Amino acid sequence: MGKKYVNAALSESHDKNSMPVLEGTMGPHAVDIQAMYEQHGLLAFDPGFRSTASCKSAITFVDGGAGVLLYRGYPIDELAQHSNFVEVAYLLMFGELPDDSELARFRASIEQHNLLHEQVLSFYHGFRRDAHPMAVMVGVVGALSAFYHDIMDIRDPRDRINAAIRLIAKMPSIAAASYTYSIGRPQRYPNNNLDYASNFLQMLFGAPNKEYEVDPILARALDRILILHADHEQNASTSTVRMAASSGANPFACIAAGIASLWGPAHGGANEAVLKMLVDIGTPKNIPKVIARAKDKSDSFRLMGFGHRIYKNFDPRSKVIQQSAREVLAHLGKDDPLLDIAMQLEEIALKDEYFIERKLYPNVDFYSGILLRAMGFPVNMFTAVFAVARTAGWASHWLELQEESHGIDRPRQLYIGKTLRHYPKKK
Repeated sequence: MGKKYVNAALSESHDKNSMPVLEGTMGPHAVDIQAMYEQHGLLAFDPGFRSTASCKSAITFVDGGAGVLLYRGYPIDELAQHSNFVEVAYLLMFGELPDDSELARFRASIEQHNLLHEQVLSFYHGFRRDAHPMAVMVGVVGALSAFYHDIMDIRDPRDRINAAIRLIAKMPSIAAASYTYSIGRPQRYPNNNLDYASNFLQMLFGAPNKEYEVDPILARALDRILILHADHEQNASTSTVRMAASSGANPFACIAAGIASLWGPAHGGANEAVLKMLVDIGTPKNIPKVIARAKDKSDSFRLMGFGHRIYKNFDPRSKVIQQSAREVLAHLGKDDPLLDIAMQLEEIALKDEYFIERKLYPNVDFYSGILLRAMGFPVNMFTAVFAVARTAGWASHWLELQEESHGIDRPRQLYIGKTLRHYPKKK
């Protein structure tokens, strides 16, 4: 990593004015301001960390302006077309695509660890039947810390890999059980004769008293959803996982913190918000009114699932998932009023100059909500599916952070409270 210098214009001394510029392999460079407080008594002010590189990472690269998303250098559309989720999880964790023998061993390790301890399954009975699946997952994943804490040493690279594999292996079982418990149905065990996505489907939707016949079109669509959501650089939930991990916390507790962050409607809950919006629209005849409201600057209403905080041109994941959504809808022959509203809304928005000029294209959340609904997922499971996928990224970032040596994360603040004052003396 090369270094240049930028003038900080903070004092008369040239040496004190210069700070190193760190050059990454792609994307913007970063000014190294670690010594700024010590040398100049100043902090960097960047609410929301929009212009702050919180770490060095080699896992995922995002260029929002160009609409680029790379996992370890591989474009997301190529991985979605040619790869599968387990292979992508290996790529994220280890940095390279596996050969056949490496993939077979990795898949066998996942199959070895995908069962939940029976005592873990008993935890579900402590939740209300109508509890949100994400609330259940936060509790259950955090509870796994008590099962593996004493037999895991995060200083041992082998133990760290085993912890990451356990997380990726068990998350579909945890998510599926949160759904089956809510509908009063016994949880099906994993079936190691099936691939990762097919196994997730059978645990979710299979009846306990008969064989589940996997629809390969649906299994492939779910696998693509998992690939597209596996990682996305230093987003809120990934940053949460890394910050928790910087303290040396148990990896299951770190991932539980990530799940809690993902649950927010501005993050993983966005596709739920899309479906809620479609329900509120109610009928296609209301779409022109909704479009008009979205254009009205005095109206706080906005179309959910259009545009993206990072992608200022287009979301590279949206094209892949749009294709999957159309394939699944054609395959199932679904006649769903909400899906009709979504498709008409998409068609109108893509032709409207207001949206074209502002590059407000449908994003991955818009299409994933449509696709998951068509596949039979209840709305409250949308974010749980997201969590299953993102576990591969979280685990990879947790592993990467263990190799760093900067210590515990400790952001500072710009204090705007009262200055020093003393407790009043009693009369």
